[in-house]
Amino acid sequence: MERLDKILAHLGTGTRKEVRSLIRAGLVTVDDTVITDPGYKIDPEHVKIEVDGQELAYLRHIYIMMNKPSGYITATEDRFQSTVLDLIDPSDWRRDLFPVGRLDKDTEGLLLLTNDGALAHMLTAPKYKVPKKYYFETMEEIDEKRLRTLLEGVDLGDFIAKATSVEKLGPKEGVLVIEEDKFHQVKRMCAALGYTIVYLERTEFGPLFLDRSLPRGGYRYLTEEELASLKEAVR
Repeated sequence: MERLDKILAHLGTGTRKEVRSLIRAGLVTVDDTVITDPGYKIDPEHVKIEVDGQELAYLRHIYIMMNKPSGYITATEDRFQSTVLDLIDPSDWRRDLFPVGRLDKDTEGLLLLTNDGALAHMLTAPKYKVPKKYYFETMEEIDEKRLRTLLEGVDLGDFIAKATSVEKLGPKEGVLVIEEDKFHQVKRMCAALGYTIVYLERTEFGPLFLDRSLPRGGYRYLTEEELASLKEAVR
């Protein structure tokens, strides 16, 4: 059971102060009964909630796959820069929605967003070793033998970074899989070998593959099968 004002705020109806005003004004009904107490407790998954005659769809947890474009920071809010949450349509926006892990501002590709803190923690915790696959392009030509030293690990000063797999695809392009996924990790690993990353895209996150039908900046909810596979990956 949760407070009505908290539920409405999380659904993006307004700030806590704004939704309290709506409730006290008699504009909110629960199962067709007007509720004027902001602290009124309900089970949101088993009642019908309407605000000013409009029914709200409630899901306790939501799971979104986004094809992140360059130019957006992976954060919930920022005073000066656009964030990935700015790409979410108001009808899907939730106050408690956040990105799982991070992608650099200029990195593109598969980004997960959710309000399920427990699952997000497991997907990013080192102990679960959830793999993330990246496609990269470099300024310099790649020596395959040198690239494969990433399988042994490179000392980045603050930790030893290791790829679980790596493959050269062309003179200046390749893919690698890592499990730690720390700040700027792929760029720093390549820089340690003398390579400058000019393009980086995450193509896989655990069992999930980037949906290529999504345009840059587009997103969709995970299917039941995709969600089940994610949860299976951290059991």
